Parts: sequence; structure tokens; C-alpha cells
Amino acid sequence: MLVTLGLSSVVTFIALTSMAPDDPGFKNVKVLPKKLTEQQLHMVMREWAISLGVRCDFCHAANADGKGLDFPSDAKPEKEMARHMYKMMNKINQKYFEAKKDSLGMMMKSGVNCYTCHRGDSHPETKLPEMKRGPGPGPGGPGAGGPPGGAPKQ
Repeated sequence: MLVTLGLSSVVTFIALTSMAPDDPGFKNVKVLPKKLTEQQLHMVMREWAISLGVRCDFCHAANADGKGLDFPSDAKPEKEMARHMYKMMNKINQKYFEAKKDSLGMMMKSGVNCYTCHRGDSHPETKLPEMKRGPGPGPGGPGAGGPPGGAPKQ
């Protein structure tokens, strides 16, 4: 009887310890839906990286051992800025484009996204381009070759 009880205890212990623990999800994910799969998270991160023309290490700090990236770390300020920008984008889409969230809690494609402003540049231009010569459609059009303000050349 004791041998049977002992063996069943060992088998139970081995079975319980060999089972995979419940996936606690991604660590330190603050603005993205918690229900994302690993593939969906990678797709979102890839879209952001392409939109800003950057690689993962732009927002994610290196591991302490220098091998790979410490994805949960908030050591780089760019990561917090990305969170702010994501929230701003969602507010714009909800307010001005009546965007709704999908079943995962992600904003459905509509209105603006990262690429709208960044266009593949990590720090998009924030000033207006210089005005060239007077009004008009450009070279050869009305105002072309004239002084600033579009007054005709005398």
C-alpha cells in the first residue's frame, strides 16, 4: 500500500512539474491589448519599426549581458514616447475618424497611423518648408521668376 501511494505521489509530482505553466503574457505591455499573440505583437512592432525607419534597439534596451534585447525594460525614453504616440494616434482616430476597436482591443485601420507623420523617419520634420518664390503652381506658372509676393517682373 505504501509503495503504491509513494509511486502515485511521484507520478503526480512529475506530471505537475512537467506541465507548462500558464503563460503570464508579455511583461510590461502597457498600451497594447494584453490578448495579443506573439505573432500579432511582432506584426505591430514591425509596422512601427518600418513606419519610423528604425530597428528594435531604437526603443528597446540591450540585455545586461549585451546579448539580445531586454524587451520589458523601460530604460530607453523612446519606448515611453512610443506609448504616448500610440495613445495620441488612437485618440485622433476615435475622435476624428470614428474608428472602433477590433475584438482584440486594437484600433481598426482608419484615419492616421505612425507612417502618416513619420514617413520612415524616426524624428519627422516639425517645421514648415521654406517658401520659394511667389504664389502659383511653380516653375513656368503665374508668379514664376518674379519677386516674393508674386508681383510681375518689370
